[in-house]
Amino acid sequence: MHHSPILLKDLSLCFSHKTCFEGFSATVPYGSKIAIIGQNGQGKSTLLNCVQGLKTLITGVVNIPQDICLGVVPQIIEGITTLSGAERFHQALTRALSVNPNVLLLDEPTNHLDTQNRAALLRMLRSFDGTLILVTHDPHLLNQCVDTLWHIDNGIINIFTGNYTDYQRELAQQRSCLEKEIGQLTQNKKQLHQALMQEQVRAKKSREKGQKSITQRKWPTIVSNAKANRAANTAGVKRAQIATKKQDCLNQLAELSLPEIIKPSFSLDAAKIKDKCLLSISNASIGFQNKPLIQSVSLSVFSSSRIALLGQNGCGKSTLMKAILGRRDIITTGYWQRPNAQEIGFLDQHYGTLERDKTALACLQALAPNWPYKALRLHLTDFLFKKNEEVEAKVAQLSGGEKARLSLAMIGAKTPPLLLLDEITNNLDMQTKEHVIQVLQSYPGAMIVISHDEAFLKAINITEYYIIQHNSLVNVR
Repeated sequence: MHHSPILLKDLSLCFSHKTCFEGFSATVPYGSKIAIIGQNGQGKSTLLNCVQGLKTLITGVVNIPQDICLGVVPQIIEGITTLSGAERFHQALTRALSVNPNVLLLDEPTNHLDTQNRAALLRMLRSFDGTLILVTHDPHLLNQCVDTLWHIDNGIINIFTGNYTDYQRELAQQRSCLEKEIGQLTQNKKQLHQALMQEQVRAKKSREKGQKSITQRKWPTIVSNAKANRAANTAGVKRAQIATKKQDCLNQLAELSLPEIIKPSFSLDAAKIKDKCLLSISNASIGFQNKPLIQSVSLSVFSSSRIALLGQNGCGKSTLMKAILGRRDIITTGYWQRPNAQEIGFLDQHYGTLERDKTALACLQALAPNWPYKALRLHLTDFLFKKNEEVEAKVAQLSGGEKARLSLAMIGAKTPPLLLLDEITNNLDMQTKEHVIQVLQSYPGAMIVISHDEAFLKAINITEYYIIQHNSLVNVR
């Protein structure tokens, strides 16, 4: 069933410390396939909520026609806690499709999905006839399921027709052209300076010759001085024009700049770590009361281990990780030799180890109470918390990317020998994911990582792969 166009006019999302976007207007006709992209904390989910008519902090006009039938799958899906994230997503998607919607809104739909379920979702979205608007960082969705991008960046929303690869190519071309123009302007400035120097040398010689003629009373003239002054004035105007144009190009280039790089420091020195066994499990089983999930578990983790834990949704990967952490609600049998709780770091996609009511500075200060204020600020700066408002912001106010960087900063300040990571790249924009990779590449200890992102696993130098299948843990490579 077709629908009349959705009309958005002069939408703005502004806070006291930042402007996410302002003055955005767009028309969404039936059959549009739109992805909202941008860094974490820029208002993507809020904009998606606005499109479905929810009351938000966004100002402006949203005209939603009466002939629209909405199907919505939010990013955070409430449900039965014993179900995996993928199972809760499938329940929500089934409910959304049951109303036969002509507009489908999805917020980070692939976050919890393994490779098989992700492929199935892509097939469904490609065959969906109605209007699709989604928030995602997934390059497969961005290239295969959409034809228009709304990119929230630097306080505005840029509309681009094409897929993500087309958009990246366009940005690369813009960056290349600006860099060439800046190079040419720099060369022009040098040439102008050289020409002015030559003119000043000629003017000096003319003045000396004229002064000699005046002294000898041959001719009283200062033509050469006037000529030199005119040359200097002309050069000054040209220099100002070049400087203005160059600054304009630099400003445009800054908007297209590459992500900042994190250069992390860790309290644990890799050179001092002996390759000892940190975790040993053998002939074990794992599960809940009256519900065993995994049997025949044997796993040894050494100081230099980098292990990926694979398996389909709901197979028990997160349960195994909770068992390693010593969670009392997990029932285990067999032999377990675990590190002390203080020697294990744990990060999940919700960054639940952070205290919501504390500021970023207070979180780090609680972990390193003996550090002076300057050392705390410098450490946070290393993880790109540079401004006072960022350092003093409470965890509850931080974006997903900022929570990720703060969690990594705390790992750096008090580095555990063993780090457990459960789908930490979910909800992260591509820039923040690159920051996570930069930190984990330098991390000196052992890691066990749950992720469906093969490129991410390769980037952080995973060397061992275990998969949970048929209720058993198997070393596959």
